[in-house]
Amino acid sequence: MTIEILTWNLQWCRGCDGAVDPGRIIRTIRELGDFDLLCLQEVADNFDGLAGSQGENQFELLAAGFPDYHAVCAPVVDTAAANDPLGRRRRFGNMILSRLPVLAVFRHLLPWPYDPSFTDMQRGALELVVQMGGLPLRVTTTHLGYYSSLQRRTQVEALRDLQQQAAPHDADRSEARRAGSPYERIARPVSSILCGDFNFAPDSAEYARMQQPLTGNLPAYRDAWHLANSGQPHAHTVGLYDRGQWPKPFACDFFFVSEDLAPRVRSVRAESRTDASDHQPLMLRLAGQSV
Repeated sequence: MTIEILTWNLQWCRGCDGAVDPGRIIRTIRELGDFDLLCLQEVADNFDGLAGSQGENQFELLAAGFPDYHAVCAPVVDTAAANDPLGRRRRFGNMILSRLPVLAVFRHLLPWPYDPSFTDMQRGALELVVQMGGLPLRVTTTHLGYYSSLQRRTQVEALRDLQQQAAPHDADRSEARRAGSPYERIARPVSSILCGDFNFAPDSAEYARMQQPLTGNLPAYRDAWHLANSGQPHAHTVGLYDRGQWPKPFACDFFFVSEDLAPRVRSVRAESRTDASDHQPLMLRLAGQSV
């Protein structure tokens, strides 16, 4: 058994032609492959102030476009919309669609320390525990701060800490407690995939920090690109087509896998042919059991 995962910053479904088109995003993903998990960032609802948007509920439209998937939404911006005739709120954030059984969902707000030098927004991470054959697996997607290195550094530490926290939960082999109640023990395995738009480059201190060892000999994160493409530089994942926002292309979208999953990585590739967003889709293929 293998699973295939796509991660993609959608730029609120805005292509490099300036048009916001959720249908184009859905068609592009379906043309790229038959994925088990879709990890999406920059999904918007009722934000007509975003360039090209009519305020469409993209969480709803994307879920409807993949009806055979379980859709999990995690807005990190959730604000009142003044004078909205329907009383709707404005939401912006992350989303995962999964064809694998979803055992648990965790929505994390990442640190947002005040930085007077930059305007930014709340960031978060959406974590699912899914069942891959007989293997429970944590899959987390995130979108880190762009403007403030202070905020981005603290967010990297928070993501490392989430991996650290999972270890004692994974080691707990006691019988389920208080079955049927909120206190029932929930599987939270240390085997983990972390993906998204990290807004740091492969030569940055944040990239190196993400992969540094954890305490207690726990499985730390490793960049899946280098596991699958030894010796090759990262494919550019932003700025291939939109040179207005990005003077030159670079890589800032990654898959990190916990060390115990490293032998299972089969391929990581970026799709360079689409301009349906300012970012390129990145795809991971993972074997269900090591060989």
